[in-house]
Amino acid sequence: MRGGDGGGLPGGVRAGYAAGSLVTGAFGTVPGLLLLPFLTGSLAVPAALAGLLVLLPKAWDVLLNPVAGRISDRAGARRPFLLGGGLALAVCFGLMFAGPTTSPGGVVWVTVAFLACASAFAFFQVPYVAMPAELTDDYHGRTRLIAGRIAVLAVAILVSGVGAPLVRDLAGYPAMGFAVGGLIALGTVATVLGTRTARAPVRASGVGWGDLVAAVRANAAFRWLLAVFVVQAVGIGCLLASVDYVARLTLGDAGSSSLLFAAFVGPAVLVTPLWSRVGARVGKRVGYLASSLLLGAASAALVTAGSVPLAVVAVLAALAGAGYAGVQVFPLAMLPDVTAGSGHVGGYAGVWTAAETLGLALGPGLYGVVLALGGFVSGTGAVQPPSATTAVVVGFSLVPAVLVLAGALLLLRKDVLR
Repeated sequence: MRGGDGGGLPGGVRAGYAAGSLVTGAFGTVPGLLLLPFLTGSLAVPAALAGLLVLLPKAWDVLLNPVAGRISDRAGARRPFLLGGGLALAVCFGLMFAGPTTSPGGVVWVTVAFLACASAFAFFQVPYVAMPAELTDDYHGRTRLIAGRIAVLAVAILVSGVGAPLVRDLAGYPAMGFAVGGLIALGTVATVLGTRTARAPVRASGVGWGDLVAAVRANAAFRWLLAVFVVQAVGIGCLLASVDYVARLTLGDAGSSSLLFAAFVGPAVLVTPLWSRVGARVGKRVGYLASSLLLGAASAALVTAGSVPLAVVAVLAALAGAGYAGVQVFPLAMLPDVTAGSGHVGGYAGVWTAAETLGLALGPGLYGVVLALGGFVSGTGAVQPPSATTAVVVGFSLVPAVLVLAGALLLLRKDVLR
């Protein structure tokens, strides 16, 4: 059912759409959190090479995501791709951590499995991101629809970000992989079933690549919004990749990674509805700017981790998490505003998700470079020089802060974005 207000959509449709965040949250969080430690620890891969291995399979999505979007546009349907892509992702994710534990076989296994995961995820994520433009036409209704999605995303990140390390510590990486795969399968089925009654017509499009490129070039608002989002995604990816290292090497307690994640993500469940109200009162661009400034300032303050009590670190992480919620809500709520009615919404979504995937993948890659510059020594139980422990904190705080605030500067172009 199509409504003029996001709240006019049936509750089951809104909940069904939001359930897709179990998929995007789990796959967006766990590889960034645990894949780099798995490579540098269990497989003893040098940090710079491990960062590259994390980057390359996701970089493949830069090519694949626009293809997935164009395919779903031409098919005139979204949900079949959600089902196939999501279930394939669940299986491949479970297998990724269940291969050989010695090099080079283990490295090849992880690389191939991660490439398969990225490919499957493209065919889930791109149609999923395209759907809001077809579910409702209302400007503020889209914010409310996306706010529900982000609230579930916060829960998904919390469950996977806290639970995955715990399962790994208790039962090993293979058990963790299949547990996360189960969560992905659950989210997939819930999304497909929950949106089955939605009458959201997809206008089948036969436009070629040249038409899509021309549309993107002509759409300044889309390009500017995408630039902000990608720059900040690199910073967020860097922050996510650093949590396990900060817990072990800076705070001296591997278990504190779960506390940091809970502190970072937990507040998002509460503040996401507040960001929706902020957007309704002052506009989405201003809300996006405010949340970016909050995230950037709190991230910069986290440079004190290791020299202040853990409780202070948790409070700073919670403030960063409040900003993070807005940084997720507003760009995704603005995306349908700048793409709806174009005739190739899926193509736009493909370009968006390709850039997002690359940005989030560049984050761990950048963090690997920061660790390498600090002289980080790979291998379980390796003794780290002081420069490496400094690099761990800088990559956790100052690097993400600079990137998030750089994105905020781009938002000052109020003549392009609203």
